[in-house]
Amino acid sequence: MQISAQTNVFAVLGHPIGHTLSPIMHNASFQALGLDALYLAFDMPPDHLMDALRAMGKLGFKGVNVTVPLKEVAFRGVDEIAESARLTGSVNTVQFLPDGRICGHSTDGDGFLLALQESLGAHPQDMRIFMLGCGGAGRAVAITCAVAGAREIVLADLATERMQALQQELAAVSPGTTVLQAGCDPSEWAHATRHTDLVVQASPVGMKATDPSPLPPEAFRPHQFVFDMIYMYPETAIMHAAAPAGAHTANGLGMLLHQGAKSFEIWTGKQADIEAMRQALESAVYPKGTL
Repeated sequence: MQISAQTNVFAVLGHPIGHTLSPIMHNASFQALGLDALYLAFDMPPDHLMDALRAMGKLGFKGVNVTVPLKEVAFRGVDEIAESARLTGSVNTVQFLPDGRICGHSTDGDGFLLALQESLGAHPQDMRIFMLGCGGAGRAVAITCAVAGAREIVLADLATERMQALQQELAAVSPGTTVLQAGCDPSEWAHATRHTDLVVQASPVGMKATDPSPLPPEAFRPHQFVFDMIYMYPETAIMHAAAPAGAHTANGLGMLLHQGAKSFEIWTGKQADIEAMRQALESAVYPKGTL
């Protein structure tokens, strides 16, 4: 592509950021649609996020995604909160408004629902759900599942305060959903997991290829659904642990795709080229000939 003074610039910020595939999919959509635009990635510590976003707005950036561990920092710092972010208590999509203000959106919930249906043919309604990881995207997905009619959500996290805060939020947005805590001790999680229909892995465990599964094989059962938000490997550690038990598994590549497409629409007012984005992501993650 040709880069000029007219090229529109977008970016993703995270800490760390080396794992991200967002530039691959967004640049594929820009190219497919013939847009003069470029999407970049920057490592950004949480303490510097809001200063960086305000500077990026002044420099003419057209839109920014934020990822781990910046989503709640962005929620607290932006000038305006879209309803999607207000519901989930986190921001993953930053929109620079014409008057100089910064608006925060969340596309994680919609991206998750679309990916869950596409990858596993499932929907949270009437399900018992085990949510491993209660911050950022996990928080957004838990709230989305409650609003979508989940019967029960069991929360697990290494931080008690995150579980307690999310439990209170879920009770407020969906009084009809039973919300339980599995505790902060990983050795206690397996028993709670086996009694649920859907396991959502929303913790950072698994981002390194050497990470073990956060749950042991005995945590899973036949016909259970397991969705790991980690997306950079064809089979993540928790998927590898769950598959022998007969569980149906999916990584987070579909969620990345669909939440990214919704961000694209917010920024540009155009429909993203989903297939171009999908092909770019699959080429990056799946070895040739394995699909």
